[in-house]
Amino acid sequence: MHIKDWKKEVFTIPNLLSLFRLALIPVYAHIYLGATERRQFLIAGLILAISCLTDLIDGKIARRFHMISTLGKILDPIADKLTQFVLTFCLSLEHPELRPVLVLFVVKELFQAVMGIIHLRRGRMLPGALMAGKVCTTVLFVSLIAMVLLPGLERSAVTLIAVVDSVFLLISFVSYIRAYFQKNSPIQDL
Repeated sequence: MHIKDWKKEVFTIPNLLSLFRLALIPVYAHIYLGATERRQFLIAGLILAISCLTDLIDGKIARRFHMISTLGKILDPIADKLTQFVLTFCLSLEHPELRPVLVLFVVKELFQAVMGIIHLRRGRMLPGALMAGKVCTTVLFVSLIAMVLLPGLERSAVTLIAVVDSVFLLISFVSYIRAYFQKNSPIQDL
């Protein structure tokens, strides 16, 4: 690979958007964890909304303008998962009801990482996120961003969000377990 090809592979708009999303994570955490006023919570929520928007845009740009890259296939999900983790972690500091959601999220992601590595070593991988995973990601982002924007939620509302998020995480987790272990697995050769 030539240097020119390397730059073309790395410095794409989708990759730069994924890097931007990664850079927003500590900014969000700093603002949210220090927030005491409504305006600060709104700024933290706005940062998350920008992160979600760039996530939608980077995939569309990558497909539309043929900018899909190996680095992008790695950066995009890492940015998603780190954002979800930090978001859930920060919220669970304020709302202990979310700690089981955080644990389930970590277990699910560790399983997917380990299985992904095992299959990559065999020259195989899932062709992309499963639909259950995409739905789960959407539910998590919507519910958790709502919690950032509405910091005074009652405990019963937080508990309901934790239950809903846990159900979607479990459905997604089971879907990935099945994808890796079922007979007619969607896993493909590289």
